[in-house]
Formats: sequence, structure tokens, C-alpha cells
Amino acid sequence: MTAVIGFVSLILVIVSIITSAILGRTLEGQLDQKIEQYAGQLTYLVNKFPANIGTAADIFTTTTSPESGLLVAVSNQVGTSGVILDSPREATSTGPAVLSSLQLDQIREGLEGGTSATVTIDGLGSYRLVVATAPQTGATVVTGLPRDEIQNQLTTLLTVIVLATLGGLILLALTTAITIRVSLRPLRAVAATATRVANQQLDRGQVEITERVPAYEADPRTETGLVGASLNKLLDHVNLSLAARQKNEERMRRFVADASHELRTPLASIRGYSELSLKALSQQQGPAAIEGTTTSLERIQAQSLRMSRLVEDLLLLARLDEGRELVHGTVDLTQLALEGLSDARPTAPEHHWNIEVPDEPLMIIGDAGRLHQVVANLLANARTHTPAGTHITLRVDREGDDAVLRVHDDGPGIDPSVRDELFARFARADTSRARQTGGTGLGLAIVKAIVEGHGGRITVDSKPGDTTFTVRIPVHQESSVEDQPSGR
Repeated sequence: MTAVIGFVSLILVIVSIITSAILGRTLEGQLDQKIEQYAGQLTYLVNKFPANIGTAADIFTTTTSPESGLLVAVSNQVGTSGVILDSPREATSTGPAVLSSLQLDQIREGLEGGTSATVTIDGLGSYRLVVATAPQTGATVVTGLPRDEIQNQLTTLLTVIVLATLGGLILLALTTAITIRVSLRPLRAVAATATRVANQQLDRGQVEITERVPAYEADPRTETGLVGASLNKLLDHVNLSLAARQKNEERMRRFVADASHELRTPLASIRGYSELSLKALSQQQGPAAIEGTTTSLERIQAQSLRMSRLVEDLLLLARLDEGRELVHGTVDLTQLALEGLSDARPTAPEHHWNIEVPDEPLMIIGDAGRLHQVVANLLANARTHTPAGTHITLRVDREGDDAVLRVHDDGPGIDPSVRDELFARFARADTSRARQTGGTGLGLAIVKAIVEGHGGRITVDSKPGDTTFTVRIPVHQESSVEDQPSGR
């Protein structure tokens, strides 16, 4: 506000100076015109007098309509004389007053070397003077008028300007203060909201930011209101981020618990069978001890393989998250689907397996091994979580720029309560699908990571009797049927 008032004050001062200068010059010009008119009249009168007679008073008495304060000084053969009219010529007028020799000397000095000048005369003040020479008599005539009126007008003008400026600045200060206070009210609301949010504990636990800038202070049609609206939008995003963080933390805790549980079972089995084997070897000899030890070692091997698969799946997911596991090449998705169904059919002969693929190869750019794992995991998921007699259909199509792979079954469907977490690590769907194997719960998480690593996406639609997993992977233009496949 101080800067605004200072800037406006500077503008007003500059305007006042310019106005005063222009007005002063205009008034000076008008005064010069009057003096020129009197000078011409007086010079004409001087020419009528003989060269050896005629004083300033004589000439002045013949002047028509002299103006108050009119000064006349004449220098001729008679000498130098000067008069000034104190008041207009009227019946009560005292007539012109004679100038003193000192005043005449000041006039002479002021006009020395020029035809016009502004001279300050003792007892008279500031005068504007013009000197002219009568051509016939050679007499010099000085004509002048006082500048008091000009100075009075300028003084009045400056006084009015100063008073108006002060009043305007006071009004401007009040108006600016009120306007700024009203305009910045949304910013104060923003600051108050930000302070309340800053005082919340956001570093742990489930956090929800409910503080918002009031709607009437967050009008996006104004700049300050736009700040409030932007802060509300930011708080919405932060709130969603905090919710996602909390969800990730809960998922991570559940992940660690599930991983610990999955690893604890094979480790306990390995430890138990190892102790049993050592005990059998220490207490028994012969074929019975060998047979017991062999059985224990087989169980140890089985549990070790189970634990190895779990660790390998976790390592695969970690590498897929880093984008380091995929090796791209040309892949025939049609052939991949045929091989995947051929591998899955013997594992569940009680299911009805179907496949629908195009007549021509469908070539894409991808990692053949990992894409085969996608097909195998989806078919295994459908086989594991559906009862005997279920129809499972694998279909491959091309839709626009995408290669589409669908796995459909007419099983009992997926419980809606677990559908959102279906692709999470260690996700379980036991509530709706009978779990028949000792899987780790990482299959669909691996499928999602591989598909997204290929720039694709996977979705699921499910209701009782109709469940479909859909995988979409972009078909790159550079791939062609003539390219040699990189493998399976």
C-alpha cells in the first residue's frame, strides 16, 4: 500500500509541476500580449510629441483605458521619466505616480541588452517589461505590467492542487487499505487452513486431511480465490496420497506377514524332517533307518523346492518392478496360446478346455518366456479356482493396435470383496473359489507385472458363471510375420 501511495503521489507532483508550468507560460503569454498592445499605443503617442518635449506623465495622460499597475518610462531629449497608474482613471483617481530614480535605474539595468525582461522593482514587486523605440523621435519607451496576478493565480492553483492531492491521497489510502483487506481475506483463510493442516500429525497412522478453504473464499474467478481453490485441490491430492500411503503400508505389512507365513511352513518342515532323519540315523541301523531317512530327505527336498519357488517369484517381481527382467524379441502370440493350452490340458483333464485363435500368426514385440508365463498363470488360476467340469476358453484376437488375450471360465466367479485386491501380492480368493493347491498367491501379481512391463494392461470381469481375464498388449508397427521368433 505504501508503494502505491508513493507512486500516486509522485504522479500527482509531476502533474502539478507540469500544470503549473503550462499555466504560468500561458499567463505570461497573455501578459506579454497586453504589454505589446500598450507598447504599440504608447510608441505611437511618443511619435506625436516633439523630440525635445513630452515626459512619461504627458504621454500617460493621453493613453486610452490604462490598466491598473501600468508602468510607462520614457527616455528622450528631455530626459528619463517614468510613471505608474495605481488605479484605473476615474473621477476619484489620484492619477499616476512618478517613478523614483532608483526604480528607473532598476528598470534600466533589467532591460540592459534586451527588449523584454522580468524585473523586480523596489516598492512595486515583479514586473514584466518591454522596451520599444519611437522611429520618428528616437525616444525609448518602456512599458510594463505587474506579475502579481499571475503569481496569485499560480499560488491559488498550487494551493488547490496541494489540498486536492492530500485529500485524494488520504482517500486513496483508506480505499486501498479497505480494498486490500477485503481482497486478501481469502489469503488469510488460506494461511489459516495451511496452519491447521501443518499442525496435524501426518507422518504415521491413518491420516485424513479434512481442513479446506471455505467455498466462499475459494472463488476461482479471482486471483486470491484461485489460490484457495488450488490449495483445496492440493489438499485433495495430498489426502489421496496419504490414503494410498496408508494402504501401501497395510499391504506391505500384510505382504511381510504372508511371506513370513509362506516361508515358515517349508522351513519348519525342513527342520522337522532334518531332526527326524538325524534321530533315525542315531537310533536305528539297517533298512528301516535308510527308508525313514529317504522319506525325510524327499520331504525336505519338496519343501525346499516350494520355498525356492516362493523366493524366485519374489525375486522376479522385484526385478519386474525395476524393469530389468524382460528381454524383448518377436513373439507369435497365437503359437504361445496353443502351447500354453497344451501344457495346461493334462493338469486338469476333468475340465473342458477350448481355444480360439486367428488363422494367421499374431506377432508382437515382447519377452516370449514371460508371456508364456502369463498364459500359464492365467490358465492355472482358472483351473485351480473352478470345480471339475468347468469350461475354460482361451481366445486370442487383434483389436485395433492391441493384441488381446482372454481367459474365460463359467465357474462360480470372484467375490466382489476381493476383486480390488486380486492382483496384489499374496492375494487370496478362498472365500469364493475352492483353493486346491499350495500356491503362493503371487501368480496374478506376476501376470500384472509382466503385462505392464510390455506396456499393456490386464482387467477382470466376473459374475457367477462368467469370469474373464483380459490382457491387452500393444502391437508394434516394426513387428512383422517375416521376423523370426525369439523363442516360445
